[in-house]
Amino acid sequence: MTNGKFELIQLPYAPNALEPVISEQTISFHYGKHLQAYVNNLNALLPGSGFEEMTLADIVGKSEGGIFNNAGQILNHELYFTQFKPYQQAATENLPKGRLAEAIDRQFGSFAAFREEFQKKGATLFGSGWVWLSADKDGQLVVTQETNANNPLTKGLTPLLTFDVWEHAYYLDYQNRRPDHLAALWQIIDWDVIEQRYTA
Repeated sequence: MTNGKFELIQLPYAPNALEPVISEQTISFHYGKHLQAYVNNLNALLPGSGFEEMTLADIVGKSEGGIFNNAGQILNHELYFTQFKPYQQAATENLPKGRLAEAIDRQFGSFAAFREEFQKKGATLFGSGWVWLSADKDGQLVVTQETNANNPLTKGLTPLLTFDVWEHAYYLDYQNRRPDHLAALWQIIDWDVIEQRYTA
């Protein structure tokens, strides 16, 4: 935030680095147009709102209406876009390690079982929204469906991993095949980032 204004985050990879999972064209619209619009909208709504000096997370936790919708979408997208790493054709699966991997195995039985539940909740969320893996204050993992701009932090949870199921996140690449999009995303998750969120 500069001079009370929020700015578009910088991507930690090139716009074409996630192909073929997410195309450069989708990044250009999803990040360059949709997220930029949320940033512009929030900045226009802040003057005189009482939220001018708050962090994004504080605004999401305390606001409603248009300010909440735009702040929530900025926060959700920042967590979304910074959880990826460039696509690499690999012989082995891209899997979590460390304490998060142990927690997933302990709570879900296996990574495969967790992935199945996560994808199912993403595929069955009606309309627009997000599916999240979060941690509660005791480090227990929770998978939730959140509609529209909602974020698990409003429930006292720490968001770790999210898949965006708004159509603009996948329609250019997958058309109406949301489950295919969700299944492909695991290839580009940066589990080091998710582990840092979990252990912070």
